[in-house]
Amino acid sequence: MPIRSIKPMTPGQRFMSVSTFEELTTDSPEKSLTEALRKSGGRNNQGRMTIRRRGGGHKRRYRVIDFKRDKYEIEGTVRTIEYDPNRSCRIALVQYTDGEKRYILSPDGIKVGDKVLASQERAPLRPGNAMPLAKIPAGLMVHNIEMKPGKGGQLARSAGAAARIMAKEGNMVSIKLPSGEVRMLHEMCSATVGEVGNKSHENVDLGKAGRSRWLGRRPKVRGVAMNPVDHPMGGGEGKASGGRHPVSPKGVPAKGFKTRKRNHPSDRYIVKRRD
Repeated sequence: MPIRSIKPMTPGQRFMSVSTFEELTTDSPEKSLTEALRKSGGRNNQGRMTIRRRGGGHKRRYRVIDFKRDKYEIEGTVRTIEYDPNRSCRIALVQYTDGEKRYILSPDGIKVGDKVLASQERAPLRPGNAMPLAKIPAGLMVHNIEMKPGKGGQLARSAGAAARIMAKEGNMVSIKLPSGEVRMLHEMCSATVGEVGNKSHENVDLGKAGRSRWLGRRPKVRGVAMNPVDHPMGGGEGKASGGRHPVSPKGVPAKGFKTRKRNHPSDRYIVKRRD
């Protein structure tokens, strides 16, 4: 998964880099595991823009990923490693012995022909195998971690991500997330052994504005460059620096202001805040 620099034939290619995609084994997805993906442009069901800087981009189909890994005690074989336009990591197509096919997040080091297994008991400690946290020894790196048993993996799912199992006490397991936060989870929450693949994703340089537009990311306009009707920091004669602490378009302070909801139900499971 190396990164390749582009020969600068145009100004936009001056600092551009791309993944070599050498780990991919096919360029077309399993049709039965794809769904239509409708774009929202950052707008909610009332048509109001609730997320800025979204819109456009290349048309995609959604790949249905098995985050739950609930096909227990049935061994699967990795058939392909594929590109997924909806996430930063690669995905692996697994065919189980009963004939069913499912997509999983491709762990680092996995290749075509490897065997994977999901179990509610102890399974071999190799990348791609899923089991409850209670069955995984401390110190091991895991990804696609559930926050509630049976809900499906929610933590450590992006390229190169992994969490470390720190300690076990009673029916709770402490894990250290990539952000540095240490959190307790129930021992029956499922996790997949290993790290998520495509670690070099963070080193890719888009190189030009148009490549961001292909991904559906629209430009970011500074608040001080707007008019007062559009932003609290807009307006003024000449180049004004805002004249106040930076805020969002709705006036919420942008630096140092805590926006996390107080008495959040999961607060009691956080042992250490993120770095």
